[in-house]
Amino acid sequence: MTGAFGYSGRYIAHRLLQAGREVRTLTNTHPVADPFGGRVGIWPLAFDRPASLVDGLRGVRVLYNTYWVRFNHRWFTHAEAVRNTLTLFEAARDAGVERIVHVSITNPSKNSPLEYFRSKAELEVALIRSGLSYAILRPTVLFGKEDILINNIAWTLRHFPVFGLFGDGSYRLQPIYVDDLAALAVEQGAREDDAVVEAIGPETFTFRELVRTIGRIIGSPRPLVHTPPSLAYGVARLLGPLLGDVVITRDEIRGLMAELLYVPAPPAGRTALTAWAREHRDELGRRYASELARRRRPGRLP
Repeated sequence: MTGAFGYSGRYIAHRLLQAGREVRTLTNTHPVADPFGGRVGIWPLAFDRPASLVDGLRGVRVLYNTYWVRFNHRWFTHAEAVRNTLTLFEAARDAGVERIVHVSITNPSKNSPLEYFRSKAELEVALIRSGLSYAILRPTVLFGKEDILINNIAWTLRHFPVFGLFGDGSYRLQPIYVDDLAALAVEQGAREDDAVVEAIGPETFTFRELVRTIGRIIGSPRPLVHTPPSLAYGVARLLGPLLGDVVITRDEIRGLMAELLYVPAPPAGRTALTAWAREHRDELGRRYASELARRRRPGRLP
């Protein structure tokens, strides 16, 4: 699998180990503390060395792919992530991998004006045409102890007297618990039929309802201010350098407001965000979660 030391990848790896599977990860970082106690084999995620990728994948039956980037940055871009993933798919085929479980996104479209969703659609098409057995998981927003969006909504509610919504906040989303996504991935890895799974949670919120719900649960309800998206984005850009992060991008705001994180499908996850948030109310949003800090992990592999 890719990224066993990352966010969703760590949960998938734990599930596989619990099921008695032998797990190997392709990664470009090594954690200071190994959460698996040496039970996960480590190979370099060397996109510039396809032969190394093939070596790392030999003898593997199922590849779980969580590799992606959230936005364009001087360190990484969506275009680069697409090229790298296509290289990974080719290496898997050359190594004799039988099946790929690939994490995508809801509502991918090759005609999308948003590069994130357009790029995800390109990769889905490539995987479907690869000739390999596949399962494509399409999650919306993930939540869990290490998540970014839900945590940072809570952090904002704890630290500011008001919360600015993008527009009227009526656009919907369906968060899924990260371990529920991991369970889906492991379940699909054990199958042989091709599948596309809308990996959504059991609760649907408007963004306005989501913010109100989190504020109420953590004891920090705030007045909600309907803000023009351009103004809200400007405020987020001002906060970015202070936090050492990209808080949100213009395209992420557009994707939210276009309801691209909503699909009319039955839930695939079981864990309700409201129940999970109540259980973790004391720690939720206590610290800001930085995307760029995750990308600056020590221990780069050669």
